Amino acid sequence: MLPRLTAKARVAAMTITPDTKNWTWVLERPCPECGFEAGAVAPEEIPGLLRDNAEAWRALLAAGVVAGADGLRTRPEPAKWSPLEYACHVRDCCEVYLGRVSMMLEQEDPQYPNWDQDETALAENYNAQDPEQVLAALVANAEQLAERFAEVAGEQWQRTGHRSDGSDFTIDTLARYFIHDPIHHYWDVTGRRYES
Repeated sequence: MLPRLTAKARVAAMTITPDTKNWTWVLERPCPECGFEAGAVAPEEIPGLLRDNAEAWRALLAAGVVAGADGLRTRPEPAKWSPLEYACHVRDCCEVYLGRVSMMLEQEDPQYPNWDQDETALAENYNAQDPEQVLAALVANAEQLAERFAEVAGEQWQRTGHRSDGSDFTIDTLARYFIHDPIHHYWDVTGRRYES
């Protein structure tokens, strides 16, 4: 069971301004912040990119665990998540997108259930979670999703699904849209731009 949020922690968690941007533009041009060009990636490259990213998070979190969890829980500024919060988000994104890809493979043009990442971060008290457990789950979830993407073949890449906001995806575009997220959040934490 996760610790309950104290009043101070609730106020701190609420200082994050929810991200309401539609990030689908990353399929059309390189991200000016992290440097990743999702539109140039072949869908077959996604499993390897995801595994590489999970290993980068493993190294980052393991170093923080050794040095002490306080640094992992520290927000660089009030309106930006801590490294641990970003890691929790990446872990949960892998789980959410595993569900979305599975829906697209098993159903005709499904609409994905809504997922509010900011509400989840608050409800799950991301910054109070155990870094070692987060790390283990992030790597496991990334591997499950990588395996799922690796199973997609041929015309399956063109199967469709959509969000309630009207954004339509094929498994191909969903994979490339998704992989920007963990790569971008690694940049959020480290400042290291993506290099292919």
